[in-house]
Amino acid sequence: MRIVIAVDKFKGSLTGTEVAAALTEGIASAGADIQVRTVPVADGGEGTVDAALDAGYTARSVTVTGPTGAPVDARYAVRDGRAIVELAAASGIGLLSDGALSPLTATSRGTGELIRAALDDGCTQIVLGVGGSASTDGGAGMLQALGVRLRDAAGTELGPGGAALARLAHVDVSGLDARVNQAEFVLASDVDNPLLGPRGAAAVFAPQKGATPTEVQTLEAALARWARLLQAQPGVREAAEEPGAGAAGGVGFAALAVFGARGEPGAELVQRLTGLSDEIARADLVVTGEGSLDEQSLAGKAPIGVARTAGAAGVSVVAVCGRTTLSAAQLRVVGLRRVYAVTDLASDGASAIANAREYLVQIGRRLALDAIAEHAGR
Repeated sequence: MRIVIAVDKFKGSLTGTEVAAALTEGIASAGADIQVRTVPVADGGEGTVDAALDAGYTARSVTVTGPTGAPVDARYAVRDGRAIVELAAASGIGLLSDGALSPLTATSRGTGELIRAALDDGCTQIVLGVGGSASTDGGAGMLQALGVRLRDAAGTELGPGGAALARLAHVDVSGLDARVNQAEFVLASDVDNPLLGPRGAAAVFAPQKGATPTEVQTLEAALARWARLLQAQPGVREAAEEPGAGAAGGVGFAALAVFGARGEPGAELVQRLTGLSDEIARADLVVTGEGSLDEQSLAGKAPIGVARTAGAAGVSVVAVCGRTTLSAAQLRVVGLRRVYAVTDLASDGASAIANAREYLVQIGRRLALDAIAEHAGR
């Protein structure tokens, strides 16, 4: 029997690689002749570069400006003139020290510095994965790192963060790195939100980054000003209403408007990078999953993409997760025949997180035994 494990991270607990390793250990303990192939998956957020490296890309490391201004070491992946740049590596919420959120001042500058490094490497196609950001600055910091000047009424360059955009008076795109216009950009995202409004970057995502209701209003007004002034510049397209403009605190907007990026579902892009569909076609069972299998998962997260690919190939697929809020009917619709949740084994939520690896080893053994029984009964 051949099992393919294609799982995303368990946020706050284990990486996708660690989840797969625990499941593999559990499967091996079932004592059957089972071949296991692990394939990394991601949806454009954290783990996208790892997936590219598994597919044969080469890692590059560079020190960039982190979301609060402190330097961070970040990686991107390159192959044949193509770079996979992961916003989470430079501007991600996971980089905030001790989880101290900075909703008004966190910046995306480091992402622009990663892009600049990829251009310095000679890359002419940049895939920008934009999940897990710490900022709501509309991509302003990213553009500043690439030569765009943003000034207030007194002519002073704006500081970092979305709140500073409320003072924006002058935008100058003439200094934008010329190589940007010579490169092709792909925006890899798992969301289709616009920049502004009730489904926009501030309203939907800023609270997850620590913004209070009043701060959400501040950021919404600042982003509206930013969009109006940036879109008035020559060569910048109107993109505030485009799907994905609200991704990563509005970094999606800047990429679409200034880079001319084309959007692509992150999960699908990563599947192509790793050749997942070929692996699935040779499998008897596919195991996918993530930390929380919930309504947001249905909007295009990696495990649902894996399940659909498996379904199209006629291969059984089960999910492993920390917890799930989806009904049996919802699971059937996306093709998941069974879900194994850590919370079904743990005594409480704290134990589910702290001892996730041990529970996943148990789950790996259980799903292997279930698969063996089902295979024998065919």
